[in-house]
Amino acid sequence: MKILGIDPGLCITGYGLIEAGPRNLRLIEAGVVRTRTNENLEARLGKIYDGLEGLVKEHKPEVLVLEQLYSHYKHPMTAILMGHARGVVCLLAKKSGAELVGYPATRVKKAVTGAGHASKYQMQRMIQNLFGMEAAPEPPDISDALALAVAHAYIARKSGGQ
Repeated sequence: MKILGIDPGLCITGYGLIEAGPRNLRLIEAGVVRTRTNENLEARLGKIYDGLEGLVKEHKPEVLVLEQLYSHYKHPMTAILMGHARGVVCLLAKKSGAELVGYPATRVKKAVTGAGHASKYQMQRMIQNLFGMEAAPEPPDISDALALAVAHAYIARKSGGQ
């Protein structure tokens, strides 16, 4: 099963595409879609959509995985801006026919590292080790996206979905 984890952001959207077999995971592609702050909102959202759409058309993942939205009351604008990028991913899932799945950050961290409150560094190192990378993926948005895909693969296995 091909799984595309997406860490949506208006400036940087990380993505990680893996193939999950019965006993192994294989990294297919990972990277980011970047937008510029001096572009208008619709141009930035279009760039995110176009970047991810090409990946989805080429590889045809069965599942797109997002982190469930969490917003701290001190930063409501962050949630609003992230919501725009998340909307693009939801539209892409609908148009491509891929299943859209969301998990809370603690569930992703527990599935990947065994600890629901693992640090960003621990998550990066685990992703680095899982895929035999020489260094942790940079920027961290890439390892966050890969962690989403990996978490879904593990959770699907446990629930018998694979």
